[in-house]
Amino acid sequence: MSESGESGFVGFANLPNQVHRKSVKRGFEFTLMVVGESGLGKSTLVNSLFLTDLYAEREYPPAADRIKQTVQLETSTVEIEERGVRLRLTVVDTPGFGDAVNNKESWKPLIKYINMQYENYLRDESGLNRRNIIDNRVHCCLYFISPTGHGLKPLDIEFMKQLHDKVNVIPVIAKADTLTPSEVKTLKKRVMNEIKEHKVRIYMGETEDEEETAGLKESIPFAVVGSNTLLEVGGKKVRGRLYPWGVVEVENSDHCDFTKLRNMLIRTHMQDLKDVTQDVHYENFRLHRLRKQDIASGTREQEATLSPDGMSESDRKLAEKEAELEKMRQMMAMMQQQLQQQQQV
Repeated sequence: MSESGESGFVGFANLPNQVHRKSVKRGFEFTLMVVGESGLGKSTLVNSLFLTDLYAEREYPPAADRIKQTVQLETSTVEIEERGVRLRLTVVDTPGFGDAVNNKESWKPLIKYINMQYENYLRDESGLNRRNIIDNRVHCCLYFISPTGHGLKPLDIEFMKQLHDKVNVIPVIAKADTLTPSEVKTLKKRVMNEIKEHKVRIYMGETEDEEETAGLKESIPFAVVGSNTLLEVGGKKVRGRLYPWGVVEVENSDHCDFTKLRNMLIRTHMQDLKDVTQDVHYENFRLHRLRKQDIASGTREQEATLSPDGMSESDRKLAEKEAELEKMRQMMAMMQQQLQQQQQV
């Protein structure tokens, strides 16, 4: 270990502070996709998580119109600042998902959108101006599971299988206040068993802290309740839902997993979600894309060396040489024939 001066202090221990200051100055970007059937409280939960109103101007079509509509994608972006730290939050909502009678391949528009964001990022990354790239890649997908079912529907399983290689999928049980604690426990166990049975990969939030990781794994899928209504309970203002039998407090961990989901999504694992998106999902897309380019480039090179009759350049030149030799052989044969005739005369 080298020392500098009497104290032996060089100064690179301040690097984390420099990185922190630079990151804070630049701000952060995060894109969250929320997927699930209509009426599961997706909008309410997102507003509860980030204490904002992303859907103030949204108009909700009647049920009859929702059944007929195809899957759409709506993006809402909001700038949130907390203690000097700026977050550019983009939420991608998917109205119409799971509402049709035939939901076959209803995930295709979502896959197309995710791949398009990867494509845009790859193009910007390969361009001349790479200093101010806006990261619109989807970093996390919250998939809402209906609390009224007896586990996962075929659509739930197929959706997660189609997207688990492209985005970090976190399953949540919506409107958990419609279930008793024992029903929540049973549904969680059944959902996780089906996820393992069908080999669906979900984001588990692995960390160096084994205790924290174990706690997160026990909570997945998160049983959540969302509300922006302030109620008075025991002289304190809390966000929750009022029922004839009592109040469900959104931020009370004894009532639901809202705080656990929020802590994982925002306080402890937001950067990890971005890192996994960059290092795993985006790199897989990039590798696949570059392979396709190499194959296409090789095909173009091969086609460029082909003549109109389908022969390669080397074969064409060889054929021309053969033709020239054949002409010379014919000329030699004619000359020999003429000489023989002259000798006979």
